[in-house]
Amino acid sequence: MSQPTSPLSADIPTPDAVCDAANPTGIVVWHRKHLRVEDQLAVSRAVADGDVFCPLFVFDPTFYADSGLACDARVRLFEEAVTSLDRLYAAAPPNATHVAATDSAARLADTLDSSPPTTEAVSEQPETLQRPDAPGLTLGYGDPVDILSRFVDRGWHIITMATPTSRYGQRRDERVRDVCGDAVTFVSGDGLVRDEEWPRSNWQTQITEWLAADQHTPGWDDHNTVRVSIRTGVTPAAVDRHFDVSPAKTQVPVGTHRAAMTTLREFTDRVRSYPSNISAPQDARDGTSGLSPYLNFGLLSVRQAHQYVADNAPSCRGADMFESRLVWNLHYSQKLVDWPGWTEQAVNPAFENRNEAFHDPELVTAWKRGQTGFPMVDASMRCLKETGWLNFRMRAMCASFFTHVLHQPWWIGADWYHHHLIDSDVGINYTQWQSQAGLIGKPSQRVYNPRKQVRDQDPDGDWITRWIPELADLPSEFLDQPEKAPLAVQQECGVHVGEVYPRPVVDFEARREQFWSRYEAQRPEAARELRRPAIAKRASFSGGYSAARAIADKHGTVEADAPDGTQASLGDLADTDTATAETEGAAATPPQTNTAEPVNPTVTDPRESSTQTTIPTGAGRNAGEPSPDDRAAVSGQRRDSEEGAERDEERDVRSTGQTRFGDFE
Repeated sequence: MSQPTSPLSADIPTPDAVCDAANPTGIVVWHRKHLRVEDQLAVSRAVADGDVFCPLFVFDPTFYADSGLACDARVRLFEEAVTSLDRLYAAAPPNATHVAATDSAARLADTLDSSPPTTEAVSEQPETLQRPDAPGLTLGYGDPVDILSRFVDRGWHIITMATPTSRYGQRRDERVRDVCGDAVTFVSGDGLVRDEEWPRSNWQTQITEWLAADQHTPGWDDHNTVRVSIRTGVTPAAVDRHFDVSPAKTQVPVGTHRAAMTTLREFTDRVRSYPSNISAPQDARDGTSGLSPYLNFGLLSVRQAHQYVADNAPSCRGADMFESRLVWNLHYSQKLVDWPGWTEQAVNPAFENRNEAFHDPELVTAWKRGQTGFPMVDASMRCLKETGWLNFRMRAMCASFFTHVLHQPWWIGADWYHHHLIDSDVGINYTQWQSQAGLIGKPSQRVYNPRKQVRDQDPDGDWITRWIPELADLPSEFLDQPEKAPLAVQQECGVHVGEVYPRPVVDFEARREQFWSRYEAQRPEAARELRRPAIAKRASFSGGYSAARAIADKHGTVEADAPDGTQASLGDLADTDTATAETEGAAATPPQTNTAEPVNPTVTDPRESSTQTTIPTGAGRNAGEPSPDDRAAVSGQRRDSEEGAERDEERDVRSTGQTRFGDFE
């Protein structure tokens, strides 16, 4: 696909050209994730400090590449959010002026239109991508560093919000700092703590104060700032057509600020029922807030949502719970700020390369396609692929199953989630995957039992049969283990397990026991690693270094594994999701480099277990469609008693090991 020439060059006006003031200060507000005008510190600063400001969004083609890990439905929602931001600026009070970047606009328009859509579905411009007649936002397309540097060359200053990011985003921001120098300012207005030796010191108090503080409000009436909009020829619809964005997912929300506020108001009206609707997936679809896509793309700030619920919701458990989960949202964003490596590297070095020697592309494919033979897992994975959404319990269950039962490398599953989830937030998705996969070194770990989840969350089979219609005629009492249905029952209802629906691809009990055994052998080493300040900072416990050191002191010796010095039996956990903190696992022994054998010779390779009769084998680098295929795997808040006893990560007490917060739900 051809790439356009730079959409902005000599056509960029100088601040003098659009403002009558002598030696005017021109500020470009570079929008990235914070796609809003209100509660946006960069916008407030620009209005207060600049004589003229230019709100800018740059469509980065890298986001559209396969490596961007974004399904078309999330891309479309993102484009809708940019268009909605354009409308907000168009309606904003400041004096506005429009400048036509004629030469570059023509070149760019020609380039974007050079690749016609391949389907009729994208040939018509969606209404949600229609710009206002007098645009309020300047839109660019190309390398953000190149475009921003051209503004700086013309005498503009750049201001943007510091944003939790990783991988490409972190490298991009560093390039912007290197190229633009003192002309670029990253401001922190999202409540997160930056540039501190131990950011978690007094973190809870700081977050509580920030949530209660006044929002950043642009002083439109206090300043005579002129807003400039440069007509570049870039439009969300043109970019959408250029990349043939063709969303196929269903039940996807509309990415506008109006939809975000409507969703917030409607949720506040029914917040009393929130606690009872978060666990069962069929209830969670309409019972949870539905705000996570809007929080992710910054159409709403966490503070806006928190204050609206606090000011308008009735005093009830549901409101308290939701406000608590917004704090968890910030907690996981803070983790990514503290250590950007969450997406690529195990937090605890003891678990680096975990499960890579057991990588089985066929097991990965079965999980992705919802063909594992475990109905609750399969229904969840099919729902994820079709709608881009799952409630938190199902997300956690499928992640646990992938790493602890299928024994597959965590990042393959994390990337799959990030590709398909409409609301996927890098900080939340990858930190939660590492937490669920047990890669941090906490003394407790949860292994979900997907059969128990059927009995607890979908006893009548409504959810399962919605997504696995081939099981619709099977009596609901057999839906937790279809393979155990008597042959006579299968014959009578016409559901033949092994034909219309697969048998389990692994033996759940054997695989779980293998996980616990591997964990017990590695837990002391993992605990000792947390004593190292660098690793404790990575883990980013809300209790800081003292919390990490407490884990190391208590669990960093072999003798600490059990009160009597012997390994506790886990065989009686077949019908539970939770083990005590003394016996819960955190991770598996990492394999040696370039070998299929575990480090610990007493640990059995799960593929060689005599109890495993249904594990498919295979080799290769790819494991299913659509992209992304997995990379080479061998290279103080209120608790919800219905969900189980929640505890802060670092507390060494009986715990489910599960962490929940609003943005995942």
